[in-house]
Amino acid sequence: MSPWFQAYLTPSGQAVRFAVKATLAMLLALYVALWCDLERPYWALISAAFLQIRPMSGMVVEKGLSQISGTLVGCGAGIVIMSLFAQAPIPALASLTLWIMLCTYGSSLLRNNASYGCIMGAVTAMLIVVIGASQPDGIFAIAVARLSELALGAACATLVSALLWPIKVGHHLGQQADEVVNQAFRHAARRLTDSSDLGELQSTLTGSLEPLTQLEGDSQAARYEGPEGPGRIRASHVLTRRTLRLMATLHALQQLLHHYGERLSPEIHALAGDIAEGFRDAAEVSGIAPAHHRLHELRHRALSCPDEALSPLEQRCLLGMREALGHALVMLDARDAITRPDGKRLRGVALAWHRDHLVAGLNALRAGLIFTVLAAFWLATAWNNGQVAMLLGTLFSAFFASRDNPVMICMMFAKGMLAAIPSAFLFGHVLLAQASGFPMLAMIFLTPLFLGLLGAANPRLMGYCLAFTIGNILLTMPGNGMDFSFDSFINRAIAVMIGLATVVTGFRLLPGFGSTLRKRRLVSAIVGDLRRLADPPIHEAEARFVGGMADRLLHLAKHDDVLPEDQRHLFTLGLTGLDIGYACLQLRRRLDDLPGDDLHRAKRAFFAALARAYADSARGRQPGDIHTAGESLIEAARRQPGLTERHHALLAGLLERLDLSLQRQAKRARSSRGLDAASAEVA
Repeated sequence: MSPWFQAYLTPSGQAVRFAVKATLAMLLALYVALWCDLERPYWALISAAFLQIRPMSGMVVEKGLSQISGTLVGCGAGIVIMSLFAQAPIPALASLTLWIMLCTYGSSLLRNNASYGCIMGAVTAMLIVVIGASQPDGIFAIAVARLSELALGAACATLVSALLWPIKVGHHLGQQADEVVNQAFRHAARRLTDSSDLGELQSTLTGSLEPLTQLEGDSQAARYEGPEGPGRIRASHVLTRRTLRLMATLHALQQLLHHYGERLSPEIHALAGDIAEGFRDAAEVSGIAPAHHRLHELRHRALSCPDEALSPLEQRCLLGMREALGHALVMLDARDAITRPDGKRLRGVALAWHRDHLVAGLNALRAGLIFTVLAAFWLATAWNNGQVAMLLGTLFSAFFASRDNPVMICMMFAKGMLAAIPSAFLFGHVLLAQASGFPMLAMIFLTPLFLGLLGAANPRLMGYCLAFTIGNILLTMPGNGMDFSFDSFINRAIAVMIGLATVVTGFRLLPGFGSTLRKRRLVSAIVGDLRRLADPPIHEAEARFVGGMADRLLHLAKHDDVLPEDQRHLFTLGLTGLDIGYACLQLRRRLDDLPGDDLHRAKRAFFAALARAYADSARGRQPGDIHTAGESLIEAARRQPGLTERHHALLAGLLERLDLSLQRQAKRARSSRGLDAASAEVA
């Protein structure tokens, strides 16, 4: 069934509740704004609508605080700009452009609601400067009015979210954690059995990573839902860490089992098959306890396997299977702690995310150019409704910059705004002009808003339907002194389309960096992290490395999605980097507390050699001096009385496994480059 028919002919109960809650929040905001005779009540409506996009109570509170904080900062910036350039519009707009670029830069580096706060800082400053250009003596009053309207919308959205069908962040986090764990276990089963279908492997990998990164960001809102919130946040950190550790371990095991399997005994292969079946059962079983029991039995079996007669590579493979099962058990504990944070006490440190300053700078440049074009048009024409175009240009150029396909999203919003034009004309002008009193105003005006929000509950339709809702508000502009003239309506409609057209043009002219450059920057970031793993405290190094790798793996996997299947090697490139990073962290856990300057120098040299070898393998070149640095590390470790022969064998197996992994990565990169060159010659 078409998503449109599904959304409007057979809507789910959740969609109806979402539309009712958002509509009631806007109704309350409109009533209070009209009762208080605010200058622009529609801003309270837009504020309430944006806060209800994700209606979980903690997220509404967090987004409301971010919105108010960003508005306060934007008010301050707008007042400062106008106090300096009240009589000089061009310097004022130039300063405002720099402020918008700074806010866009910050929103590109930050996440979730903090990013939204930066956007609101840009929009609020723009409104104060542009509106204040014609009222230079009322700048402070304009700032207070904007803050009052946005704060009113946030307060109404928070109140309705808390009182009517409240949805807790904890329940939402539990659903996300279920998806993370189940997809990760399915991915583990495929890694340990048949790995020939790269597309299926990648789909299960991204199917776990996408909700994982969203879980890590969404969990911060749990702090606003009582004393159990910090426990859920720590459990989310643990789940993120352990899931990525599991991914790295599985990637290494897959290479050993399926590419160098002739070096392993049949008992190792049989154990791997049983563990794969256990992961598959754990992903399908209902409840945490049965899955925990099944994986615990398999781990006990793996721990009971004798390893004295095994080769170093076989010992490393057996240790990898034990580690994979251990990570899976901790993941189940973290999943349980997200739902029942009082039942388990888990330690988890906040992650440091990957931030690309070059991409953020490009987003800031694009936002500045879009605003400059619209501001020049406004100055040249002295058109009052140019403010609407500048508003949309400022909002959407920053709002869409961090999305995967901003041009497509802009076109979705443009189509939604186009559909809002006849709707706003019918409901907001023809019918509303005949109404009297607030009840009739609410019944007529909120009808299209409810329909738009009903469709916005479907993620596939959100771009169209949210734009339809916002378009109806902007084109109607409800208030105590409304203008129902046709020319004012057409002027607003033209301004809306000019603003959106400018945003679309900006994203088409400056679409972002190409996949080749982005791949190089991601690889360079991974190499930089590998080089820095030896310096900071181990918990800090792990937090920074894990947080950055979650984002990078998603980006590399998304780049792979646009390549032919036989050329997809980028997500395995990221997994290889993740595997090497965790190997370095394991070495630090074992060796950091041992005495001897020669051991620590050898360890640092080995980490640097691994980073160089990883960079070489990503370019298709044979890995460099791993053997020399590895032999030096082994020799230094043999002089340590605290390390047994088993430790020496495991270290030798780890070095051999990393060397094999990098050699295979280099071969895969050369094969992909050869295919690219052959395609270019054919073209």
